[in-house]
Amino acid sequence: MVDPKLLEILCCPETKQDIQLVEDEVIEKINAAITAGSLKNRGGETIKEKIDAGLLREDRKYLYPIREDIPIMLIDEGIPFAEFDV
Repeated sequence: MVDPKLLEILCCPETKQDIQLVEDEVIEKINAAITAGSLKNRGGETIKEKIDAGLLREDRKYLYPIREDIPIMLIDEGIPFAEFDV
């Protein structure tokens, strides 16, 4: 689990918007798309490695993956969130 104090200071690297953790059900859907080979990150690369959690930008456009308790806060690593928004 990501340190809650770290989550308080993290923000979107592009827009500086607040971020929040997403629910496990959303992560399951994202990981299913990764397994199917149908999910690309913002940089246009097919994502091959499943994520443990995710940080969603306030405007709900992009999710930043968390792997091994490390938030990947790189703009090109953002996952377009529209198809997972419920």
